[in-house]
Amino acid sequence: MSRFIQYDRNQQYLLPPSVDEWLPEGHLARFVVEVIDQLDLSKLTGRYSGSGSAAYHPSMMLALLVYGYASGTFASRKIERATYDSVAFRFIAANHHPDHDTLAHFRKTFLVELEDLFVQVLALAQAMKLVKLGQISLDGTKIKANASKHKALSHGRIEKLEAQLREEVQALLKKAADVDQEELADGIDLPAEIARREDRLEALAEAKTKIAERVKERDEQARKDYQEKLARREALRAAGKKPRGKEPKAPETGPQAKDQINLTDEESRIMPSADGFVQGYNAQAAVDVASMLVATTTLTQQTNDKQQVEPMLSELKALQDRFGKPDTLLADNGYFSNTNIQACVKQKITPLIALGREAHHLSLEQRLTPDAPEPETADSLVKMAWKLKTQSGRALYAKRKSTVEPVFGIIKQVLGFRQFSLRGLDAVTGEWKLVAMAFNLKRMQVLAAG
Repeated sequence: MSRFIQYDRNQQYLLPPSVDEWLPEGHLARFVVEVIDQLDLSKLTGRYSGSGSAAYHPSMMLALLVYGYASGTFASRKIERATYDSVAFRFIAANHHPDHDTLAHFRKTFLVELEDLFVQVLALAQAMKLVKLGQISLDGTKIKANASKHKALSHGRIEKLEAQLREEVQALLKKAADVDQEELADGIDLPAEIARREDRLEALAEAKTKIAERVKERDEQARKDYQEKLARREALRAAGKKPRGKEPKAPETGPQAKDQINLTDEESRIMPSADGFVQGYNAQAAVDVASMLVATTTLTQQTNDKQQVEPMLSELKALQDRFGKPDTLLADNGYFSNTNIQACVKQKITPLIALGREAHHLSLEQRLTPDAPEPETADSLVKMAWKLKTQSGRALYAKRKSTVEPVFGIIKQVLGFRQFSLRGLDAVTGEWKLVAMAFNLKRMQVLAAG
């Protein structure tokens, strides 16, 4: 006869149970609490006034959010539910249950302070001898906005809708003048129908105005580029040389038919991604090669990575006094430009930015070929091209794929973070910093245990 372990769901405890005893030692929730308890949260606590009812302590709220993001629980409603269902969340909340509105309000209120807290966590990693910024890998990934791309309208589509709505309003006004309200079919309210279309026309006009404001920067850059082209051609003529090619055309300014705006999150953009076009943002991360910890992040509405090197260098420079200056920046071909190379050299950082698509497998002959002599030149681009072809340069550049790309893979596939919960550039920038902090804490626990 089989023997089974007896169980009784109505078993009474002789002493009150402790959540601390239920959570295993070495659990990520314990590590998150230990780290956050060491942070200086004065910027958060100082935001609370002495009046009103007592509030949950920021250390508990922050730990709930960070552990939530580190374990793939992002929605405030799910975190609230987890404080009942999950031992780890119960441990962090000490058997309290902040409601989802409180959690969402906390996250939205303290997004700005996350910048300082992110740096504090990195400083703790440095104190634990887990990170020393030396070689940095830079890459970007497209993350969906909290908005559907089907809610995006182009300038051309808006103009067609405006024309259609104006025709409908005129038709309704004519109908109102021709017949009495009583003669209309049941359920038709002409004034309400007209008002609804006029409200829609007003919203479309506002969307067109925002598109016009958005393209001003693009138009200004186009005019600047046009003037530079003219100046170069005039300089050639002044030197007695004939300019090559056709005369540059003046740029077309103002909104174009394809210019779009999203009615749900107007600051998001249509982005090309591995999954096709998505409504989202371009999230950037600079990752320490040795530890795979995220050193800093930026977030942009631009689809092109080429313009993201200088903003990231500025972020790294701000950390220089506390963490030192990186000596090498690794990036793929999407970041290549002579301007970016010079920006790295100016900060005395060696750039290793791919000049084109790299071959996946080199032939045996290429692997065994001795390095060419270093060119005697002051040209940074020539020097970088030579370095990328050396055995040491290839080995160093190969580390890019094994550092920053796995970080994005873990964030998206393991943590499951593929879409922002918040809306607007400032809000999602803070949320991206929260995601990076959660990843770092998860990674720090692994490094500390190893």
